[in-house]
Amino acid sequence: MKLKTLIIDDEPLARLRLINLLEEVHEIEIVKECKTGKTAIESINNLEPDLIYLDIQLKDMTGFNVLEQINSNKKPMVVFITAYDKFALKAFDFFAFDYILKPFKDERFFKSTYKVIEHFKNETFDGFDEKMNSLLSFIQNPNSDNNSISGRNKLPIKLGKKISFIDTNDIKYIAASGYYAEIFTEEKKHLLRESLSNLIEELDSGIFIRIHRSTIINLTFLSELIYSSYGEIDAKMNDNKLFRISKSYKKEFIKKMGLK
Repeated sequence: MKLKTLIIDDEPLARLRLINLLEEVHEIEIVKECKTGKTAIESINNLEPDLIYLDIQLKDMTGFNVLEQINSNKKPMVVFITAYDKFALKAFDFFAFDYILKPFKDERFFKSTYKVIEHFKNETFDGFDEKMNSLLSFIQNPNSDNNSISGRNKLPIKLGKKISFIDTNDIKYIAASGYYAEIFTEEKKHLLRESLSNLIEELDSGIFIRIHRSTIINLTFLSELIYSSYGEIDAKMNDNKLFRISKSYKKEFIKKMGLK
């Protein structure tokens, strides 16, 4: 068995590395390497490869744009190759596609490749087309009500060459700190270079609410509300931390909590 394979990356050295690695895998046959999205789309539609290694950030388009324009009935298995990319990770988190983060070790690459080969040998492709269609639907309209995603389950935190994933249900509250967001869980505090405006869009609106320009809380960890004689409200969390609910967010908060 030889898997017809396409390499898609705009960096010559990156393509060369993939070629050298794949030459060690007997089951792989490299049919073409592409440095642009346009060439990749034409090659996929004409050659109908079994497998593609696809970089997310190409010079003329994204890897997602490439996938959107595949019109061949035969969909290739996709292994994404990417540097840290928030949007990519968000999609992978939801739809569980395999991806390799740059820079990567040879062992990680081979692990992914042999996993794909096993799928082909055992013909275990149940749900693959459905996942592809769901991913493309999400990319085209990530905020659509038709998507079954109410908020991401994992939040990626990059530290050096590592990316940790925090279960969003474990987040108690998030506080703005300069260009960073301080994310508090029961165990520790995490720093993420992200705005609260972006974070609140990605979190489950059923349990997370913004109460101040510098504060997001998880209602699961809300202990009580404290009213002052001036009509101001403080949210007291179960660790006794107090946050002021600002006037700008007070109306939305009261409505969400069913208060009068």
